Amino acid sequence: MNRHFIEETDLTATEFREILTNAIELKKSWQSGAIRDSLHNKTLAMIFEKASTRTRTSFAAGMAQLGGHALDLSPANSQLGRGEPITDTSLVLSEMVNAVMMRTHSHKTIVDFASVSRIPVINGLSDFLHPCQLLADMQTFVELRGEVGGARVAWIGPGNNMCNSYIKTAQLLDFTLAISCPDDVLPNEQLLASCSAHVEMCDSPEDACRQANLITTDVWASMGEETDGDRLTASLRPYQVDQALLQLAASDAVFMHCLPAHRGEEVTADVIDGDQSVVWQQAGNRLHAQKSLLEFLIL
Repeated sequence: MNRHFIEETDLTATEFREILTNAIELKKSWQSGAIRDSLHNKTLAMIFEKASTRTRTSFAAGMAQLGGHALDLSPANSQLGRGEPITDTSLVLSEMVNAVMMRTHSHKTIVDFASVSRIPVINGLSDFLHPCQLLADMQTFVELRGEVGGARVAWIGPGNNMCNSYIKTAQLLDFTLAISCPDDVLPNEQLLASCSAHVEMCDSPEDACRQANLITTDVWASMGEETDGDRLTASLRPYQVDQALLQLAASDAVFMHCLPAHRGEEVTADVIDGDQSVVWQQAGNRLHAQKSLLEFLIL
């Protein structure tokens, strides 16, 4: 049966953990210099409506490391830019490649594309969710601290697509997500309601960070929100992650950020560049988590 990865809950908890386990093994194998050709003669089409560094590089490098190939498409270099319906593009690519990864402005675009696709479709980021990042984040936590089930994770900042993905993953993997954000940038209301057993809405960043095992945040203005940057900055300024917040967390807590980061805004330089920050390992794990996901979906 054809499987997609549009949101975290397209996987069962067991499947999610199996992908993480394989990702850790793939990482060790790659670091040892072993050659793996599990996706030999397989092709991934990558559709980018938004700029990308980590997503583009990790998927392209991942396919190459598994013996496959990645095609880089965008509205500017494909018929999507000339008005071809997204479903028509989906049907065409279903005849030519083995999977598609999309990074789009609208979550509906990915849902519509997947609705007619005969090959796996991966959400490389939408305005609603960023599930591939959660695979990398959870891999990083497991590598450093073990099982995430039962942990306390603090989300400080806007209730954006990353926050939504953390909400879904908290329910899937059974950890508590403590959220602190202003009332004007709350996460998706329906999502909060459906995952309420695993979410704690906190009155302050301090309340969210107390005894947290992981503290994470994101830029205050996501791509496409730059024109609203002044309002968001004013609203979110009290939600900067600094050493005072980190000291409220568990003594072995780690700090994560999906990047790119703005030092001096959502996080201070001494936190993101400090000893408890694992953002570079986290970024690198995009490569290995996605290789594991590709094997799961394609093979």
